[in-house]
Amino acid sequence: MEKFVRHDGLVAPLDRANVDTDQIIPKQFLKSIKRTGFGPNLFDEWRYLDEGFPGQDNSSRPLNKDFVLNLPAYQGASVLITRRNFGCGSSREHAPWALMDFGFKAIIAPSFADIFYNNCFKNGVLPLVLPPEQVREIMDKAESDPGIELNVDLVSQRVWDESEEISISFDIDAARKDALVNGLDDIGLTLRMEKDIGDYESKHGFKAIS
Repeated sequence: MEKFVRHDGLVAPLDRANVDTDQIIPKQFLKSIKRTGFGPNLFDEWRYLDEGFPGQDNSSRPLNKDFVLNLPAYQGASVLITRRNFGCGSSREHAPWALMDFGFKAIIAPSFADIFYNNCFKNGVLPLVLPPEQVREIMDKAESDPGIELNVDLVSQRVWDESEEISISFDIDAARKDALVNGLDDIGLTLRMEKDIGDYESKHGFKAIS
């Protein structure tokens, strides 16, 4: 998993609450478990005017020109600012895969659905919880001044823009922070304890299964 230490990126505002995982990546695109290739179908029903299906040539599909991610000012955005309860609905891990494959490194919201929140950390995406008034501050600036970039520093636990009109400290669980900074998913965390596991198995007489 890629490490997340600090990221500087363009902000895209998605002013919608209760965005569920089927809206993030519709169910017809869930057949693959490769973790990549989902970006073109992120928010598929909002980005395109037709119905999407797997294997489709997305370059020829009609775009919804009013959807925020299709606006020229937000092309290349890697920080998503959105509303409460983002990622609700089913537990599909494809949702953070699609966000990551599209290019988003950090998602900022007042709250996230629990399973989605956990899945983000497992896949190297930072789900950052900020108070509603601070989310509104960033949202307003991203909408009124398209092109704003945010610096998200996980080590110092701070978010700011170039002018420092926005400067926000945030809290994060120490174990989750450690995993992201070191690029450790569940397998990586287990491997880091490999010696301790081996010592425990030897002490208690466990034998490896061949």
